[in-house]
Amino acid sequence: MTSDTPAALAKAAERPRPALSMSTGRAGDRIFAGLSRGSGLLILAIMAAIAVFLVWKAIPALQDDKANFLTSQEWNPDGAPAKFGIAQLVFGTLMTSFLALIISVPVAVGIALFITFYAPRRLSGVMAFLVDLLAAVPSIVYGLWGLNFLVTKMTGVSEFLNSYFGWIPLFGGSETGGRTILTASVVLAIMILPIISAITREVFVQVPHANMEAALALGATRWEMIRMAVLPFGRSGMVSAAMLGLGRALGETIAVAMVLSTTAGIDWHILKDGGNTFAANIANTFAMSGPTGRSALIASGLVLFVITLIVNVGARAVVARRKEFS
Repeated sequence: MTSDTPAALAKAAERPRPALSMSTGRAGDRIFAGLSRGSGLLILAIMAAIAVFLVWKAIPALQDDKANFLTSQEWNPDGAPAKFGIAQLVFGTLMTSFLALIISVPVAVGIALFITFYAPRRLSGVMAFLVDLLAAVPSIVYGLWGLNFLVTKMTGVSEFLNSYFGWIPLFGGSETGGRTILTASVVLAIMILPIISAITREVFVQVPHANMEAALALGATRWEMIRMAVLPFGRSGMVSAAMLGLGRALGETIAVAMVLSTTAGIDWHILKDGGNTFAANIANTFAMSGPTGRSALIASGLVLFVITLIVNVGARAVVARRKEFS
Protein backbone atom coordinates (compact mmCIF):
# COMPACT_ATOMS: atom_id res chain seq x y z
CA MET A 1 0.00 0.00 0.00
CA THR A 2 2.85 2.34 0.72
CA SER A 3 3.96 2.14 -2.91
CA ASP A 4 0.74 3.90 -3.95
CA THR A 5 1.23 6.95 -1.77
CA PRO A 6 1.69 10.35 -3.48
CA ALA A 7 5.27 10.56 -2.21
CA ALA A 8 6.16 7.20 -3.74
CA LEU A 9 4.50 8.10 -7.05
CA ALA A 10 6.35 11.41 -7.19
CA LYS A 11 9.64 9.68 -6.44
CA ALA A 12 9.02 7.14 -9.18
CA ALA A 13 8.21 9.90 -11.66
CA GLU A 14 11.53 11.60 -10.94
CA ARG A 15 13.57 8.52 -11.82
CA PRO A 16 15.49 8.96 -15.12
CA ARG A 17 14.00 7.05 -18.02
CA PRO A 18 16.25 5.10 -20.36
CA ALA A 19 17.00 7.01 -23.58
CA LEU A 20 15.97 5.45 -26.87
CA SER A 21 18.85 4.39 -29.05
CA MET A 22 19.41 2.50 -32.26
CA SER A 23 20.76 -0.45 -30.30
CA THR A 24 17.45 -1.09 -28.56
CA GLY A 25 14.03 -1.88 -29.91
CA ARG A 26 12.93 -4.01 -32.78
CA ALA A 27 14.94 -4.57 -35.95
CA GLY A 28 12.51 -2.50 -38.02
CA ASP A 29 13.01 0.50 -35.76
CA ARG A 30 16.78 0.20 -36.00
CA ILE A 31 16.67 -0.09 -39.79
CA PHE A 32 14.34 2.89 -40.12
CA ALA A 33 16.50 5.00 -37.80
CA GLY A 34 19.60 4.10 -39.79
CA LEU A 35 17.96 4.93 -43.11
CA SER A 36 16.70 8.25 -41.75
CA ARG A 37 20.10 9.20 -40.44
CA GLY A 38 21.73 8.16 -43.69
CA SER A 39 19.27 10.24 -45.70
CA GLY A 40 20.05 13.31 -43.62
CA LEU A 41 23.79 12.82 -44.01
CA LEU A 42 23.33 12.23 -47.76
CA ILE A 43 21.64 15.61 -48.16
CA LEU A 44 24.50 17.32 -46.35
CA ALA A 45 27.02 15.49 -48.50
CA ILE A 46 25.24 16.52 -51.71
CA MET A 47 25.13 20.17 -50.65
CA ALA A 48 28.82 20.07 -49.72
CA ALA A 49 29.67 18.45 -53.06
CA ILE A 50 27.76 21.16 -54.95
CA ALA A 51 29.55 23.89 -53.03
CA VAL A 52 32.98 22.31 -53.65
CA PHE A 53 32.21 21.90 -57.37
CA LEU A 54 31.09 25.53 -57.74
CA VAL A 55 34.17 26.85 -55.90
CA TRP A 56 36.51 24.62 -57.91
CA LYS A 57 35.06 25.71 -61.27
CA ALA A 58 34.83 29.38 -60.28
CA ILE A 59 38.44 29.85 -59.16
CA PRO A 60 39.99 30.12 -62.70
CA ALA A 61 37.66 32.96 -63.71
CA LEU A 62 38.10 34.79 -60.43
CA GLN A 63 41.87 34.64 -60.90
CA ASP A 64 41.61 36.10 -64.42
CA ASP A 65 39.10 38.82 -63.46
CA LYS A 66 40.61 42.30 -63.76
CA ALA A 67 37.57 44.03 -62.21
CA ASN A 68 36.09 43.86 -58.74
CA PHE A 69 33.88 40.77 -58.72
CA LEU A 70 31.55 42.11 -56.03
CA THR A 71 31.11 45.74 -57.11
CA SER A 72 31.63 45.84 -60.87
CA GLN A 73 28.57 46.14 -63.13
CA GLU A 74 30.39 45.07 -66.29
CA TRP A 75 30.02 41.52 -67.60
CA ASN A 76 32.67 40.68 -70.19
CA PRO A 77 34.49 37.57 -68.96
CA ASP A 78 35.64 36.54 -72.46
CA GLY A 79 37.21 39.89 -73.21
CA ALA A 80 40.90 40.73 -73.18
CA PRO A 81 41.35 41.35 -70.33
CA ALA A 82 38.43 39.62 -68.62
CA LYS A 83 36.27 42.03 -66.64
CA PHE A 84 33.08 41.00 -64.86
CA GLY A 85 31.20 41.58 -61.64
CA ILE A 86 27.93 40.63 -59.99
CA ALA A 87 26.69 44.00 -58.73
CA GLN A 88 23.96 44.32 -61.35
CA LEU A 89 23.00 40.64 -61.05
CA VAL A 90 22.61 40.91 -57.28
CA PHE A 91 20.52 44.04 -57.64
CA GLY A 92 18.23 42.59 -60.32
CA THR A 93 17.80 39.26 -58.55
CA LEU A 94 16.98 40.76 -55.16
CA MET A 95 14.77 43.50 -56.61
CA THR A 96 12.59 41.17 -58.69
CA SER A 97 12.37 38.58 -55.92
CA PHE A 98 11.42 40.99 -53.13
CA LEU A 99 8.88 42.79 -55.34
CA ALA A 100 7.38 39.40 -56.17
CA LEU A 101 7.23 38.61 -52.45
CA ILE A 102 5.51 41.91 -51.66
CA ILE A 103 2.91 41.24 -54.37
CA SER A 104 2.26 37.57 -53.64
CA VAL A 105 2.27 37.32 -49.82
CA PRO A 106 -0.92 39.37 -49.14
CA VAL A 107 -2.76 37.56 -51.95
CA ALA A 108 -1.55 34.13 -50.79
CA VAL A 109 -2.51 34.78 -47.16
CA GLY A 110 -5.93 36.06 -48.27
CA ILE A 111 -6.50 32.94 -50.37
CA ALA A 112 -5.46 30.69 -47.48
CA LEU A 113 -7.81 32.49 -45.07
CA PHE A 114 -10.72 32.33 -47.50
CA ILE A 115 -10.26 28.62 -48.24
CA THR A 116 -9.82 27.73 -44.56
CA PHE A 117 -12.40 29.91 -42.80
CA TYR A 118 -14.82 31.49 -45.27
CA ALA A 119 -15.43 29.27 -48.29
CA PRO A 120 -18.03 26.46 -48.17
CA ARG A 121 -16.56 22.99 -47.86
CA ARG A 122 -17.12 21.99 -51.49
CA LEU A 123 -15.82 25.28 -52.87
CA SER A 124 -12.78 25.27 -50.58
CA GLY A 125 -11.70 21.86 -51.87
CA VAL A 126 -11.99 22.96 -55.50
CA MET A 127 -10.17 26.23 -54.87
CA ALA A 128 -7.37 24.51 -52.97
CA PHE A 129 -6.92 22.09 -55.88
CA LEU A 130 -6.84 24.90 -58.45
CA VAL A 131 -4.33 26.95 -56.48
CA ASP A 132 -2.07 23.93 -55.98
CA LEU A 133 -2.38 23.20 -59.70
CA LEU A 134 -0.59 26.45 -60.47
CA ALA A 135 2.58 24.93 -59.01
CA ALA A 136 2.51 22.23 -61.70
CA VAL A 137 2.57 24.72 -64.59
CA PRO A 138 6.05 24.68 -66.22
CA SER A 139 8.17 27.81 -66.07
CA ILE A 140 8.29 28.05 -69.86
CA VAL A 141 4.50 28.42 -69.93
CA TYR A 142 4.66 31.34 -67.50
CA GLY A 143 7.41 32.86 -69.62
CA LEU A 144 5.43 32.57 -72.85
CA TRP A 145 2.32 34.00 -71.18
CA GLY A 146 4.31 36.86 -69.73
CA LEU A 147 6.07 37.64 -73.01
CA ASN A 148 3.03 37.47 -75.30
CA PHE A 149 0.27 38.75 -73.02
CA LEU A 150 1.44 40.38 -69.81
CA VAL A 151 4.13 42.56 -71.40
CA THR A 152 1.56 44.31 -73.62
CA LYS A 153 -0.74 44.94 -70.65
CA MET A 154 1.98 46.17 -68.34
CA THR A 155 2.89 49.04 -70.66
CA GLY A 156 -0.27 50.89 -69.65
CA VAL A 157 0.27 50.02 -65.99
CA SER A 158 3.81 51.41 -66.16
CA GLU A 159 2.56 54.66 -67.69
CA PHE A 160 -0.11 55.00 -64.99
CA LEU A 161 2.35 54.41 -62.16
CA ASN A 162 4.85 56.80 -63.70
CA SER A 163 2.22 59.53 -64.14
CA TYR A 164 0.66 59.39 -60.66
CA PHE A 165 3.44 57.92 -58.50
CA GLY A 166 6.52 59.17 -60.32
CA TRP A 167 7.56 61.04 -57.18
CA ILE A 168 8.52 57.63 -55.76
CA PRO A 169 12.05 56.82 -56.99
CA LEU A 170 11.11 53.30 -58.11
CA PHE A 171 8.31 54.59 -60.35
CA GLY A 172 10.17 57.67 -61.62
CA GLY A 173 12.20 58.18 -64.75
CA SER A 174 11.45 59.40 -68.23
CA GLU A 175 11.00 55.99 -69.86
CA THR A 176 8.40 53.27 -69.36
CA GLY A 177 7.96 49.92 -71.00
CA GLY A 178 6.62 46.41 -70.71
CA ARG A 179 9.70 44.18 -70.39
CA THR A 180 10.65 45.66 -67.05
CA ILE A 181 11.68 44.50 -63.59
CA LEU A 182 8.08 45.11 -62.48
CA THR A 183 6.73 42.77 -65.16
CA ALA A 184 9.22 40.07 -64.21
CA SER A 185 8.21 40.52 -60.57
CA VAL A 186 4.53 40.02 -61.41
CA VAL A 187 5.34 36.78 -63.25
CA LEU A 188 7.43 35.57 -60.30
CA ALA A 189 4.65 36.53 -57.88
CA ILE A 190 2.19 34.31 -59.75
CA MET A 191 4.70 31.46 -59.80
CA ILE A 192 5.40 31.50 -56.04
CA LEU A 193 1.76 32.14 -55.09
CA PRO A 194 0.75 28.44 -54.83
CA ILE A 195 3.77 27.61 -52.65
CA ILE A 196 3.06 30.35 -50.12
CA SER A 197 -0.70 29.74 -50.17
CA ALA A 198 -0.45 25.97 -49.69
CA ILE A 199 1.97 26.16 -46.75
CA THR A 200 0.05 28.99 -45.12
CA ARG A 201 -3.19 27.04 -45.48
CA GLU A 202 -1.64 24.02 -43.76
CA VAL A 203 -0.48 26.26 -40.91
CA PHE A 204 -3.96 27.72 -40.45
CA VAL A 205 -5.48 24.24 -40.32
CA GLN A 206 -3.25 23.44 -37.32
CA VAL A 207 -4.56 26.31 -35.21
CA PRO A 208 -6.10 24.78 -32.03
CA HIS A 209 -9.89 24.81 -32.25
CA ALA A 210 -10.07 25.67 -28.56
CA ASN A 211 -8.41 29.03 -29.23
CA MET A 212 -10.82 29.88 -32.04
CA GLU A 213 -13.89 28.71 -30.11
CA ALA A 214 -12.81 30.71 -27.06
CA ALA A 215 -12.53 33.88 -29.14
CA LEU A 216 -15.95 33.31 -30.70
CA ALA A 217 -17.45 32.54 -27.29
CA LEU A 218 -16.25 35.91 -26.02
CA GLY A 219 -18.23 37.62 -28.77
CA ALA A 220 -15.50 38.13 -31.36
CA THR A 221 -16.44 38.31 -35.02
CA ARG A 222 -14.87 35.91 -37.47
CA TRP A 223 -12.27 38.49 -38.51
CA GLU A 224 -11.49 39.32 -34.88
CA MET A 225 -11.09 35.62 -34.17
CA ILE A 226 -8.66 35.34 -37.09
CA ARG A 227 -6.75 38.41 -35.96
CA MET A 228 -6.48 37.31 -32.30
CA ALA A 229 -6.22 33.51 -32.56
CA VAL A 230 -5.16 32.47 -36.06
CA LEU A 231 -2.62 35.03 -37.27
CA PRO A 232 -0.52 35.10 -34.06
CA PHE A 233 -0.33 31.31 -34.05
CA GLY A 234 0.60 31.08 -37.73
CA ARG A 235 3.04 34.00 -37.90
CA SER A 236 6.20 31.91 -37.98
CA GLY A 237 4.63 29.51 -40.46
CA MET A 238 3.69 32.39 -42.77
CA VAL A 239 7.23 33.75 -42.58
CA SER A 240 8.60 30.33 -43.42
CA ALA A 241 6.24 30.02 -46.39
CA ALA A 242 7.27 33.46 -47.62
CA MET A 243 10.96 32.57 -47.37
CA LEU A 244 10.43 29.35 -49.31
CA GLY A 245 8.64 31.35 -51.99
CA LEU A 246 11.53 33.81 -52.00
CA GLY A 247 13.96 30.96 -52.53
CA ARG A 248 11.94 29.85 -55.57
CA ALA A 249 11.88 33.39 -56.96
CA LEU A 250 15.63 33.85 -56.51
CA GLY A 251 16.47 30.85 -58.68
CA GLU A 252 13.81 31.18 -61.38
CA THR A 253 15.41 31.15 -64.82
CA ILE A 254 13.35 30.68 -67.97
CA ALA A 255 10.38 32.89 -67.16
CA VAL A 256 12.54 35.84 -66.13
CA ALA A 257 14.90 35.37 -69.09
CA MET A 258 11.97 35.52 -71.51
CA VAL A 259 10.15 38.46 -69.94
CA LEU A 260 13.02 40.72 -68.89
CA SER A 261 14.84 42.79 -71.50
CA THR A 262 18.54 42.43 -70.67
CA THR A 263 20.52 45.65 -70.39
CA ALA A 264 23.74 46.58 -68.62
CA GLY A 265 23.92 48.70 -65.50
CA ILE A 266 21.93 49.22 -62.31
CA ASP A 267 18.78 51.32 -62.66
CA TRP A 268 16.42 51.95 -59.75
CA HIS A 269 13.53 52.78 -62.12
CA ILE A 270 11.64 49.48 -62.26
CA LEU A 271 9.29 50.76 -65.00
CA LYS A 272 12.10 51.06 -67.53
CA ASP A 273 12.87 48.25 -69.95
CA GLY A 274 15.93 46.32 -68.91
CA GLY A 275 17.67 44.62 -66.06
CA ASN A 276 19.32 41.28 -65.37
CA THR A 277 19.39 38.50 -62.77
CA PHE A 278 21.72 35.64 -61.93
CA ALA A 279 19.55 32.94 -63.42
CA ALA A 280 18.57 34.91 -66.53
CA ASN A 281 22.19 35.83 -67.22
CA ILE A 282 23.27 32.20 -66.98
CA ALA A 283 20.45 31.06 -69.29
CA ASN A 284 21.09 33.76 -71.89
CA THR A 285 24.89 33.65 -72.10
CA PHE A 286 25.99 30.12 -71.21
CA ALA A 287 25.77 28.68 -74.75
CA MET A 288 27.90 31.46 -76.31
CA SER A 289 30.48 31.73 -73.52
CA GLY A 290 34.06 30.55 -73.70
CA PRO A 291 35.95 28.70 -70.96
CA THR A 292 36.49 31.83 -68.87
CA GLY A 293 32.91 32.97 -69.45
CA ARG A 294 31.48 29.65 -68.28
CA SER A 295 33.72 29.71 -65.24
CA ALA A 296 32.47 33.24 -64.51
CA LEU A 297 28.86 32.08 -64.81
CA ILE A 298 29.59 29.27 -62.35
CA ALA A 299 31.07 31.87 -60.00
CA SER A 300 27.84 33.86 -60.22
CA GLY A 301 25.93 30.64 -59.58
CA LEU A 302 28.00 30.14 -56.45
CA VAL A 303 26.88 33.54 -55.16
CA LEU A 304 23.25 32.67 -55.92
CA PHE A 305 23.73 29.36 -54.09
CA VAL A 306 25.01 31.23 -51.02
CA ILE A 307 22.14 33.76 -51.12
CA THR A 308 19.53 31.00 -51.37
CA LEU A 309 21.19 29.08 -48.54
CA ILE A 310 21.10 32.18 -46.33
CA VAL A 311 17.41 32.71 -47.08
CA ASN A 312 16.51 29.13 -46.16
CA VAL A 313 18.62 29.18 -42.99
CA GLY A 314 16.87 32.41 -41.99
CA ALA A 315 13.47 30.83 -42.56
CA ARG A 316 14.46 27.84 -40.44
CA ALA A 317 15.63 30.14 -37.66
CA VAL A 318 12.29 31.98 -37.66
CA VAL A 319 10.34 28.73 -37.41
CA ALA A 320 12.62 27.46 -34.63
CA ARG A 321 11.63 30.41 -32.46
CA ARG A 322 8.11 29.02 -32.15
CA LYS A 323 7.43 25.51 -30.83
CA GLU A 324 3.79 25.11 -31.86
CA PHE A 325 4.72 22.96 -34.86
CA SER A 326 7.25 20.78 -33.02
